[in-house]
Amino acid sequence: MCTFDIDKYRDVAKKIISSCTGSGFYKGRTWRTLSHFVDNFGSRITGSKNLEHSIHFLEKKFKRLGLENVSKDPVAVPHWVRGEEMAAMIHPRFQPLSVIGLGPSVATPIEGIISEILVVKSFEELQNKTPNEVKGKIVVYNEEFESYGKTVIYRGLGAVEAAKLGAAAALVRSVTPFSIDSPHTGFTHYEEEVPKIPIACISIEGAELLQRLYNRGIKVIIHLKMLEKDLSPATSYNLMADIVGSKMPDQLIIISGHIDSWDVGQGAMDDGGGAFISWNALSLLHMLNLRPKRTIRTILWTGEEFGLLGANSYFEKNKSNLEKFTFVMESDMGTFRPTGLIFGGGDKGACIISKILTLFESINATSLVRSSDVSSDITFWTDAGIPGASILNENDKYFWFHHSNGDTMTVENPESLDLCLALWATTAFVIADMDEDFPRN
Repeated sequence: MCTFDIDKYRDVAKKIISSCTGSGFYKGRTWRTLSHFVDNFGSRITGSKNLEHSIHFLEKKFKRLGLENVSKDPVAVPHWVRGEEMAAMIHPRFQPLSVIGLGPSVATPIEGIISEILVVKSFEELQNKTPNEVKGKIVVYNEEFESYGKTVIYRGLGAVEAAKLGAAAALVRSVTPFSIDSPHTGFTHYEEEVPKIPIACISIEGAELLQRLYNRGIKVIIHLKMLEKDLSPATSYNLMADIVGSKMPDQLIIISGHIDSWDVGQGAMDDGGGAFISWNALSLLHMLNLRPKRTIRTILWTGEEFGLLGANSYFEKNKSNLEKFTFVMESDMGTFRPTGLIFGGGDKGACIISKILTLFESINATSLVRSSDVSSDITFWTDAGIPGASILNENDKYFWFHHSNGDTMTVENPESLDLCLALWATTAFVIADMDEDFPRN
């Protein structure tokens, strides 16, 4: 299928892997830099000072490390601020509910909303109700978790569908397979022709309690208070740095993650780990004096959580020059122990990736999964036919912590970060150093 000679890269792969593992000089550095970063800056929601201070900090760090072409690319972003939030069942008895607003939800009146609930398990069930059955009520979605891709639609469109029938507000069961009464936030959509109503997530436990009471025919009344604010738009930045290619400097291999997070937890997993293996890969290659034929560019995207804003902005600015993008990589589904790569592209490209993965037999990361949905920010490029990859890792517990107060440094493991870094840096270097361009078929 392909004649790519991977053997000439075995020594350089061993050099990179040994630097990150065992007694290597870079072992533990990704975890240390990430923990310092999230402990100092905390969560980094789009539009916040935390985010902009963290970007400025890393910009200075990249320059001190000697990375090339360090720059910031401005992006217009919204500035939504979470306010006081409270939800409680007040009839048939008093029971506080763990709740977290979705961004950019509108606020309730200052006194909140007090209303009877209507519980449904699907949009189909809701749409079978009449407007008189829904009007003025708080719609509770107690949807079952199938997968993130299938279930997140209730978080994204829950307010719109409930508002179409006259609901006063919407509460969504958190999009997670596991809970210890922990609500998970995330992005929600509004439509121009549909009234905007407040929307929040409650825990699995809270949603199931309300479902059981509702099924018994018990009238349930909830008091919901959300004092969110939608402030004037702000300017944020994608942060970029390069190792300039020795022979084809205008050809780019992108390695990336997003630097923004939600305003809960520390954003260590989503997506601190992905962002930090991406810039540490560049730093490691620089320290090892490894300069490939093409340019490797690290991009830390901003505004991902509010709709891939940074990636979309950068793509729009560069879509007339897509020929310069050879390959795109993003890590945004965890940096747990790596097992291989997820690849989006043609058969010839898959053959090359399968050969590259033989370099990682020593760390048991040789699996290849092909997918048309590789990762969020780089979708603009992969949809345009540019091949891409993300890390395949043991992330079965990723959505336990995702968009919650549980997304902290405690989730991250130093050894797993080292192995992800080794995989990421080696893959980027090999693709950037190939004699022929990576195929787009």
